[in-house]
Amino acid sequence: MPRAWPAVQVVPRGGLAYGMQLPIVAQSPIFAQPWEAGADAGDVVRIAQACDRAGFFYLAVSDHVCIPRDRATAMSTVWYDPVATLGFLAAATRHVRLLSYVYVLPYRHPLATAKAFATLDALSGGRVILGAGAGHLEAEFQTLGVEFARRGRLLDEAIDVIVKAFLDEFPAHTGPTWTIRDMAVAPRPHQQPRPPIWVGGSTRGALRRAAERGDGWLPQGVPQMGLAEAIAYIRRIRGDEPIEIGANSPWLYVGTPRFDLGPNARSGRGEAIAALLRDLQALGVSHVGVRFRTRSVDELLEQIDAFAREVAPHL
Repeated sequence: MPRAWPAVQVVPRGGLAYGMQLPIVAQSPIFAQPWEAGADAGDVVRIAQACDRAGFFYLAVSDHVCIPRDRATAMSTVWYDPVATLGFLAAATRHVRLLSYVYVLPYRHPLATAKAFATLDALSGGRVILGAGAGHLEAEFQTLGVEFARRGRLLDEAIDVIVKAFLDEFPAHTGPTWTIRDMAVAPRPHQQPRPPIWVGGSTRGALRRAAERGDGWLPQGVPQMGLAEAIAYIRRIRGDEPIEIGANSPWLYVGTPRFDLGPNARSGRGEAIAALLRDLQALGVSHVGVRFRTRSVDELLEQIDAFAREVAPHL
């Protein structure tokens, strides 16, 4: 059943908001850079504070509870807990939004998720965005005692429960998995009427779920149908109600690099990089995740500052 509540919009109107997946806290070989393996908590704080100063709209942390041994090399085993990490960063920053990209809702009871993110929202002064997803690692589901084949249905119902808990201290819900009545969830979130929920995923089912239940969409890889058609598909289902559409940039380097950036990377002056990102905006994107090819934490900090100075004014 599609949602029965109004959408919440938080992305500033009139421009293209930009955010970043936080490095170090997830070290999959697919996207982690060599220097991250030797970084520490102090480096995480420095990066978060640099993004906060630079006007980044969000910092994001992804979610895995446990990694099977036979996937440890391909995926790494380093995946920081999203709520603990975002709570740590809430105390070190002032403005940047705190996004889970994405939190696997089927792994937890939805009231536990609502409690964690409402608490984080209260402590951070209203900066939470709950990015939610179905998950993909079957062995992880088995270990946690969750039926992999039901993950989509569990996610749908969990979103419904969490929204009710965000809106009402005593949420009422009767569904196929959970029945809730006369049970309070507090502290209450700071954001009114509630924190937004952005739905992640690039399958057709995830796109439909974002259109029917989400306040926004977070892609995970380019959809098979292509980004433009995926956005059109979401909007056909969504109708006239607004939805905050996300995208991810290629690897970026502001200026002229002195090393090989590797595949799917773009470098250049601020205007050229901004034009690349505005092409996404022209498709209907309102918030974009940017990422930088770098060789050290100091070089990343330089790139964050260069982006704010040379690219952001053109967005």
